[in-house]
Amino acid sequence: MKLNLNIQPLSSWITAVNEPFLIAGPCSAETEEQLVATAHLLKNTGKVTALRAGIWKPRTRPGEFEGIGSIGLEWLKRAKAETGLPTAVEVATAKHVEEALAAGVDILWVGARSTANPFTVQEIADALKGVDVPVLIKNPVNPDISLWIGAIERINNAGITKLAAIHRGFSSYEKSAFRNEPMWDIAIHLKTLAPHLPIICDPSHITGNRDLIGYISQKALDLDMQGLIIESHIDPSVAWTDAKQQVTPAALAELIDRLILRKPEGGDAVVKDKLSELRGTIDKIDDLLIQKIAERMKIAEQIGIHKRDNDITILQVNRWDEILQKAISYGKALQLSEEFTEKFLELVHSESIRRQTAIMNKDLAAGQQAEKLTHA
Repeated sequence: MKLNLNIQPLSSWITAVNEPFLIAGPCSAETEEQLVATAHLLKNTGKVTALRAGIWKPRTRPGEFEGIGSIGLEWLKRAKAETGLPTAVEVATAKHVEEALAAGVDILWVGARSTANPFTVQEIADALKGVDVPVLIKNPVNPDISLWIGAIERINNAGITKLAAIHRGFSSYEKSAFRNEPMWDIAIHLKTLAPHLPIICDPSHITGNRDLIGYISQKALDLDMQGLIIESHIDPSVAWTDAKQQVTPAALAELIDRLILRKPEGGDAVVKDKLSELRGTIDKIDDLLIQKIAERMKIAEQIGIHKRDNDITILQVNRWDEILQKAISYGKALQLSEEFTEKFLELVHSESIRRQTAIMNKDLAAGQQAEKLTHA
């Protein structure tokens, strides 16, 4: 079911929007000189739509730098006055909202830790009632799309129509090349539920590594995300927070120049006709695939009946291992990844188990009902 959101297009937020829409600036505002100097360098690239800076920094543990605080808003005002760049900051409380708006901040965003707490989001939403300001909602720390949607709806219900989501990846116990796993499928699911909601990617927090920012940025644009928010510092080597994921303004400009901007649909009639033809072929294959899965489930139900009649357990571990290993080997030969083949078969197997269990339970329920009637 599609989300019922009242939102305005990204182009209505700010008069001058670069392609891609790019918010950039230091992870933390550290000193007035650092922030203003970085702002000028970003402005000179001609690539940046808005200037970001962390004013209040929610840290995992006490004792770490938790932001310069409200004084940083005055520095942002100066940076905006000198460069003309709109400004953006994270807010985590009603007081943050009030102070940011009083300082003329143009864009607010709700961080991942805040999104995970409906009480916090509602407090922010209440502080935003009657205000016309763009608000960006980062995904929660954990991969929970309901929390993400709930935060978006709460802010929208407060009357905020200039609204976008920020995809910044999700925490995972598994070690990988990324600070936060992209889990693109969750962002794609959100896009499916809310096609008109702009989604902006945060490659800095996904990667935690400046060397991977370009790769993730391109991937995001290829998935039709509407913009990027990237951390940029005049000298990342001395940054007070998240030094490894920040880039210099010059490096940022080079990175943006290397990105390829693609359109959601080809404009040329020949391109559209070819795309339509290929999609038609996929639709036919999908129809056949669903049909074959349905046929497989019918056979699984027959197996369930046979197991029930012969007192055989539903789960046969050796048989499942045999199916899985054979399919993975076959899939590799057909250039399918092991991960895809395994996940696909797990879904199919889970549905087979569910159907066979239903058959067993139905038989048990029928027996219990007959026993009740006998003793009535």
